[in-house]
Amino acid sequence: LFRSAEMAPTESVQTFGKKKTAIAVAHCKKGRGMIKINGQPLELLRPELMRWKVYEPILLLGKHRFAHVDIRVKVKGSGYTAQIYAIRQAISKAIVAYYQKYVDEASKQEIKEQLIRYDRSLLVADPRRMEPKKFGGPGARARMQKSYR
Repeated sequence: LFRSAEMAPTESVQTFGKKKTAIAVAHCKKGRGMIKINGQPLELLRPELMRWKVYEPILLLGKHRFAHVDIRVKVKGSGYTAQIYAIRQAISKAIVAYYQKYVDEASKQEIKEQLIRYDRSLLVADPRRMEPKKFGGPGARARMQKSYR
């Protein structure tokens, strides 16, 4: 009846990445190097040009660091570019959190420094948001032209 009590707890961490209004949640657990985004493998991620942005943390740290973990990412909100930036941040934060919790502090620190040296947005969220449009103009700051004659 209570099987979950007998089963050993799986080594897993949950992290998130954000960009604009896109939120990506990554589940990282012990496995065999599989990375899936919204249930699809990383290789099918569209658009193709942006796929390399998601590969950055993997290429930067080397495939050997991802060989013994499975990462599942769920992403929603915003547009596809912001979603890709949220995914790469979630993957980077997931591997750092996994190494901190289940491997050792020294390798976690090494990974963290390597990622930050390349691009700080891999671990730190970008706080910029769209400013709401106001009346009297076509955008947030732009005003209508004033005519004197």
